[in-house]
Amino acid sequence: NIGRVVLVAGAVAYFMGFNPLALREGGGTGGQRAALDSPQEKEKVAFVSAVPAQTEDAWSRVFKAGGAQYKDPSLVLFRDAVSSACGTASSQTGPFYCPADKKVYLDLSFFDELEAEYKAAGDFAQAYVIAHEVGHHVQNLLGTLGKINELKSRTKSPIEQNALQVKVELQADCYAGVWAYYMGRYKVLEDGDIEEALNAASAIGDDALQKKYQGRVTPDSFTHGSSKQRMTWFKKGFEDGQPSLCAFEI
Repeated sequence: NIGRVVLVAGAVAYFMGFNPLALREGGGTGGQRAALDSPQEKEKVAFVSAVPAQTEDAWSRVFKAGGAQYKDPSLVLFRDAVSSACGTASSQTGPFYCPADKKVYLDLSFFDELEAEYKAAGDFAQAYVIAHEVGHHVQNLLGTLGKINELKSRTKSPIEQNALQVKVELQADCYAGVWAYYMGRYKVLEDGDIEEALNAASAIGDDALQKKYQGRVTPDSFTHGSSKQRMTWFKKGFEDGQPSLCAFEI
């Protein structure tokens, strides 16, 4: 599931919210293995490794303007399964961010699925996924994830917990839009790039995934937001490039 944030509760790792992709059969099996040896992987590895460097440039500028210093996350590429400070994750989890070790974990097989299964093709669709995960890192640096985790621990209502998680995910989409804004300023964007990102955001909205895998939509179980919400928040960050516009009430 795109954009998952993994938190540690005591010694046990758990995934925040409901994973619509868990409705699929199968999932990752086998142990963790390096995903860098195959010649077919080299181009993909080069691309997904370059995007975090671009996000570092953008967020370093944003933090510096606010009188702070940005510390970029580490990047881990995997297929099948991976171990992190937040526990072990299979390929069914997809890309995720672990606040405990400040690392972005990118499942290369997810990018294959993004094009083949969700019809969200293009380099910038993949870049949006990565920028979203980096957005969670920004939230971690700013203390947002800690505050939300504390609020979630206070409520026993799954619906309220999901609502809080949706806000976290939509803000990460907005932060991805902020990064895209700076890519425009750096003259990196090409025609159709933003459309690719919006198409990806739409394809992995909770309503789209639930309808695809369970045939019905249950808004109370949303953890990432609807397709419309995800596109709206990405555009909010992209249009002005102001992280302050990504704020939400809690």
